[in-house]
Amino acid sequence: MSFYPTDVEARLRDEAAQIIARYPAGHERSALLPMLHLVQSEDGYVSPAGIGLCADVLGLTRAEVSAVATFYTQYKRRPNGEYTVGVCTNAMCAVMGGDTIFETLEHELGIGHEETTPDGKITLEALECNAACDYAPVIMVNWEFFDNQTPASAKQLVDDIRAGRDIHPTRGPQVCPTFKEASHILAGFADVESAHEGVSAGEPTLWGLKVARERGMSAPVCEDAAATNSGEVEKAGTKPVGREGSSAEYSTKEGDK
Repeated sequence: MSFYPTDVEARLRDEAAQIIARYPAGHERSALLPMLHLVQSEDGYVSPAGIGLCADVLGLTRAEVSAVATFYTQYKRRPNGEYTVGVCTNAMCAVMGGDTIFETLEHELGIGHEETTPDGKITLEALECNAACDYAPVIMVNWEFFDNQTPASAKQLVDDIRAGRDIHPTRGPQVCPTFKEASHILAGFADVESAHEGVSAGEPTLWGLKVARERGMSAPVCEDAAATNSGEVEKAGTKPVGREGSSAEYSTKEGDK
């Protein structure tokens, strides 16, 4: 059964074999997640051909592969732009200007959430928390951080993408990878040259740790942990759970029958 041109399929099957080799024998299907990134790095989305290849290599049905591919937002089921521009619109970023930035880009690009520009360059997304509240408002392009954004800087960012100019994340690699390149990295094939470029945790992220060290602060000892270490805590699973008459209690009683 052929899913791609012969040379492309041979390359993908070879890389899929490298992915599968990372897992213990008998657990090959655990390789599905990185394999979905692999086929996405080829097609720019999880295509029908990619679904078929994953199913064939792992001995799964297409339905099983599709069920996984539709569960996670990093897998796209229709052609994605060369760059995914995700604007965080969660609470912290929103109040710091994230909502305004997203509205600015909607107007500038003429597209909405999860839509792609006609030239295929940009897919716009309104994202939930990017775990970068200390740099709010944040934009992620192909999962690389662009911190402390403004409507003007966001507009310049998409202008640079549309003009074919390199864009430079605030942290991480010096040049932002394309969506396909990022997908190949997520499949487990690291870009060795850029793997150690830039900073991952900047000064705002580390400020709390710095203050704690200066003041000699440390985390309190957990009494439960101390009891566990002395053998005083019951073994996990032996203590009853659920209120009387609750579904948890009912399930426990049913299981005892």
